[in-house]
Amino acid sequence: MAMGSIRASGGDDEDGLDSAPMSEINVTPMVDVMLVLLIIFMVAAPLMTTGVPVQLPKTTAAKVAQAKKPLEISIDKDGQPFLAKEFLSAEAILPRLRALAAEDPSQVMLVRGDRDVPYGKIMEVMGLVGQAGFTKVSLIAQSPGGPLPTVPAGAPR
Repeated sequence: MAMGSIRASGGDDEDGLDSAPMSEINVTPMVDVMLVLLIIFMVAAPLMTTGVPVQLPKTTAAKVAQAKKPLEISIDKDGQPFLAKEFLSAEAILPRLRALAAEDPSQVMLVRGDRDVPYGKIMEVMGLVGQAGFTKVSLIAQSPGGPLPTVPAGAPR
């Protein structure tokens, strides 16, 4: 295969170097075979997992409910809280949040705060969200490389 020849004389070549058997393995054909096997298994694997074709029965069960859109409470640069686009006064914020939490306590609440708003004001609003009964509260921030994520047209802001 990849072996050099040994001279019968056991002496030197014309250039003065000893002739010895080549002890290196040529891995190129082995890599080619392995790549072909990889492709064969990648193509064949999905065909093996399809299973037996069956006719599924019909059911009258209700479909699994989709996850609800999270609620958003925003704090503008003046420190004023808004639920979606609805302004909330300082007196009305806690009762409004409690009413929403009573409807669905597992609802996710997202808190958005302007970068110029003091941290204490954002924490105050987060405290009110917690007092209202929301257990899933998250902060929204803008990624350094791009704009804020877009919210679908029908979703509350």
